[in-house]
Amino acid sequence: MEISPIDYRYGREIIKKIFDTEERLNRMLSVEAALVRALSHFSIVPEEVAKSISEKASTKYVKVQRVNELEKITKHDITAIIRALSEVSGNDARYIHYGATSNDIIDTATALQIRDALPYIEKNLENLLTVFVTLAEKHMNVAMTGRTHGQHAVPITLGLKMAVFAAEVKRHLERIKEIKPRIIVGKMSGAVGSGAGWHDYSIELESEVMNSLGLGLDIGSTQVISRDRYAEFIALLALIATSMEKFALEMRLLQQSEINELQEPFEEKQVGSSTMAQKRNPIISENICSIARFVRSFVITEYENMPLWHERDLSNSANERFIIPYSIILTDYIIWETAKIYSEATINSENMKENLYKSIEGITAENVLLYLTDKGMNRAEAHEIVRSLYFKSLKLKTGFKNLLITEDIITEEESKKLFNIDKYIASSITRTKYILSNIKKGVV
Repeated sequence: MEISPIDYRYGREIIKKIFDTEERLNRMLSVEAALVRALSHFSIVPEEVAKSISEKASTKYVKVQRVNELEKITKHDITAIIRALSEVSGNDARYIHYGATSNDIIDTATALQIRDALPYIEKNLENLLTVFVTLAEKHMNVAMTGRTHGQHAVPITLGLKMAVFAAEVKRHLERIKEIKPRIIVGKMSGAVGSGAGWHDYSIELESEVMNSLGLGLDIGSTQVISRDRYAEFIALLALIATSMEKFALEMRLLQQSEINELQEPFEEKQVGSSTMAQKRNPIISENICSIARFVRSFVITEYENMPLWHERDLSNSANERFIIPYSIILTDYIIWETAKIYSEATINSENMKENLYKSIEGITAENVLLYLTDKGMNRAEAHEIVRSLYFKSLKLKTGFKNLLITEDIITEEESKKLFNIDKYIASSITRTKYILSNIKKGVV
């Protein structure tokens, strides 16, 4: 039975597999196996017993169906796993889960999932970075209208826009690299975090377990891993998702019929509307924006999971069953989709040029302002002249350039230079090269 759209509509199968029921169980069993091997290392458990339990600690022997049956009886997921593993371990079962508590298994298994999922997110971001860098290099001198507040501002290039996006993606890669040691951590500290069940071996045993699993260690856990770690991680995923929304929103805005400068891919048989057959809607971009909002919604809940009662309570447990897998799966998915819409985008450079020249006199007004200032005019006075004459030209429906000339503000010869976009394009190209150079150096 499928209920959540994440089961059948959103997310890449390779990531969803990490969080499916069987893979989750396999990781929890691997933690149980690592514990019993560590117990053997300190001579608490016979070596042959540890080997036997480790061999049985997989879904080859411990079946999801049996665990589910036992959980219906016990109303406790980890107890159900322990009993299912015990059933296939015979007389050795008494050493299973020795000294451990539930979240030793749950939180450490979660760390394994995060560790295994992050490389896919990183690879996705690296691919998106390549997409933006390639677009920046290819369209470095393609002029287009720069916009602020939704209004024409001054000319830029498509290359500069893509280079700015690339730098943002590169920062996310740096953030993931920096955060890894804090979030890919497990624990084996027992009830309330004291490790009392293992006596003098507690600290060394915990390190042994984490080393064998290839995980870092939460050196100051209670009965659960400190939730500031998860809160930081979910906040980072939300930040990455929000960048994807930013990039997708730009695609949506530039695909508007009145602008039509970029268009996301649209397949030959694709339908835009059930009734308006002519529509080419930016549905991928809109899905990215929608999902990003959902990912951001998890941040507050995970922050609220930090202040638990004393050494722990269960108020974080249910929501984290959604938050952690959904945040990872959906963030990965919309990075993938963002790379798709830009790598396969239709770039209408002629429309960019046409839109730019629709307001060429207005968007080069800054040149006039700076020129008058360079000639010695007070900047405030120059600003007011440019502002007032521009709006006067709109009211009179005469050209701004012509009005400047007739008002003796500039000459005909000066206008040829001032109403030329080459200065803006040259500056955009220079800055694009500067950004790309710094990305290669890792300076973002």
